[in-house]
Amino acid sequence: MSLKELAMKLEDFAKARDWEKYHSPRNLLLAMIGEVGELSEIFQWRGEVEKGLPNWEESEKEHLGEELSDVLLYLIRLADICGIDLSHAATKKIAKNAIKYPPN
Repeated sequence: MSLKELAMKLEDFAKARDWEKYHSPRNLLLAMIGEVGELSEIFQWRGEVEKGLPNWEESEKEHLGEELSDVLLYLIRLADICGIDLSHAATKKIAKNAIKYPPN
């Protein structure tokens, strides 16, 4: 599913619940920060973890996926409310970083 399709699903979800009045850029940003805090708690006392999380229980990975999704969905909603095409902005940023940080 594309970011645009996710944005449309989120818009429909908010409209169906009459939540649009609460979805100001500031409110969405603060909600996303809260979710980043919840995501951080998962890693807080683990130290470094291996790529792929081989020592994690499936329930822990599922919880991580939920928290990552919360952050992503708030980010997509925030970008949409602000009129930012996140796919386009991210692509431009990668190209800009490639110039700023060329390979050795």
